Amino acid sequence: MFRLAIAALLGAISLSACAQQPASPAGATAPAADSAADKRVREALKQLDPNFAPDYIGAAPFPGFREVVVSGQVLYVTDDGRYLMQSQPYDIEKRAMATSTGLLAHRRTLLASLPHADRIVFAPPNAKYTISVFTDIECGYCRKLHQDVAELNRQGIAVEYLAFPRMGLGSKDYTDMISVWCADDRKAALTAAKADRPVAAKSCTNPVAMQYNVGQQLGISGTPAIFAADGSQLGGYLPPAQLKAALEKLPGAAGRP
Repeated sequence: MFRLAIAALLGAISLSACAQQPASPAGATAPAADSAADKRVREALKQLDPNFAPDYIGAAPFPGFREVVVSGQVLYVTDDGRYLMQSQPYDIEKRAMATSTGLLAHRRTLLASLPHADRIVFAPPNAKYTISVFTDIECGYCRKLHQDVAELNRQGIAVEYLAFPRMGLGSKDYTDMISVWCADDRKAALTAAKADRPVAAKSCTNPVAMQYNVGQQLGISGTPAIFAADGSQLGGYLPPAQLKAALEKLPGAAGRP
């Protein structure tokens, strides 16, 4: 219901009004938390859907807006609750997507809810960086990324895989990923599946559904979806050199999530 309401609203809203918000001076930091603004935004969105239940509301990385996460979608709403936009702005100065510290913390909390023991990990000794990768065994770019794992490890990057069957729970993709996660050697099974080799059907208590659901809360719509330790989403597939360069630009990316 909320997604439909948002889509309808975006068709009618004049986003030019957003330009009336005060511009951020060079070097300005994100505004502090404002519980009154949070309340106004919450009440405004409840007018679209009485059952509105955000996963997160906090200061946007630029003044005049609240940042809202609902069903994995990131929305920006003016502090007065009047205007809404559904597009993540680009920070020209930092040359990266604009992301608030609050949203990064929200993502880290979600990622931390997925136990390390449930991940399929390819890591070098003393890794400098760790990336969490939501993966599907069938997508072409997921397979291409997996071919790069050895090089990523050589560059000091550990890869921790999480399951995200794109076709949804109950699909063949989902049951195949359960077989991978239930295999005696999950790393070998994942490598075989990504090479289009058969994996013996198995069933067990597994984290596939839980990882998929957290991926949806993070707003993932395609795979691979790569997250740095600080909660930054690095996008989809990147060649090893570009991925390492992206990590080096993030002050909080070193270490594990």
